[in-house]
Amino acid sequence: MAKGNGLLEGKTGVIFGALNDSSIAWKIAEAVHREGGRFILSNAPVAKRLGGLDELAEKTDAKIVWADATNDDDLASLFNEAKEAYGGVDFIVHSIGMGLNVRKNRPYENLKYEWYHKTLDISAISLHRTVHAAEETGALNDGASIVALSYIGAQRVFSKYSEMGDAKALLESIVRSYGYRLGKRGIRINAVSQSPTKTTAGSGISGFNAMFEFAERLAPLGNADSESCADYTVSLLSDLTRMVTMQTLFHDGGFSNMGISDLLVENLSEVLED
Repeated sequence: MAKGNGLLEGKTGVIFGALNDSSIAWKIAEAVHREGGRFILSNAPVAKRLGGLDELAEKTDAKIVWADATNDDDLASLFNEAKEAYGGVDFIVHSIGMGLNVRKNRPYENLKYEWYHKTLDISAISLHRTVHAAEETGALNDGASIVALSYIGAQRVFSKYSEMGDAKALLESIVRSYGYRLGKRGIRINAVSQSPTKTTAGSGISGFNAMFEFAERLAPLGNADSESCADYTVSLLSDLTRMVTMQTLFHDGGFSNMGISDLLVENLSEVLED
């Protein structure tokens, strides 16, 4: 892990979505702590039995506030606690996503709509709810920075990503739409479109290993890992990027600008010749 440079010294915030040490949000929390930031860790109450958030909290000297990000009362309570603890928050990290139809292997053309609605609420609308609650409670400081985790499936079709592509497209739209409003207070909001990453959430996607290997062979730098994503997120939370907002920023080793690579040509040639 990179050495700390105090980039977030004196800043406070809330980090959503850490589950275990394979979570991107977990790595972000470690990096933020390394850079001097203080924060509350939050996840849905159901995650109490799934992860080891206590370990991360102890490691980063953070407080845990369990909150369902699709529940407005939970979010209001969370940000009121943050306001009481810190006076206000300078950053929010939204690393929340779940595709119910994807997990149940329902094809896109035969989605169960009740699950579809929940996927959109959990994975995208929760960002809107979060920002609204932070403002409504008076916890969000002027000049704050908000970062949401996304994926290129928001803009291109990855068949096995299914409904999550719609959810991430909505997430990125919320970033833009809210960004205009937040800019009046000097608050910025961006999405980081991360490489396929081997997390608990990623493993729930059928064909994930194929998606991971495809990106690895196409991206000039290979797939970006969660530690480098954490470092990039720190830069977006810091004052160094104070004029960057409403962007979907690709952190994917160059994958998003590629068509095909020599390695994939060679691989496909071998298959076709067989």
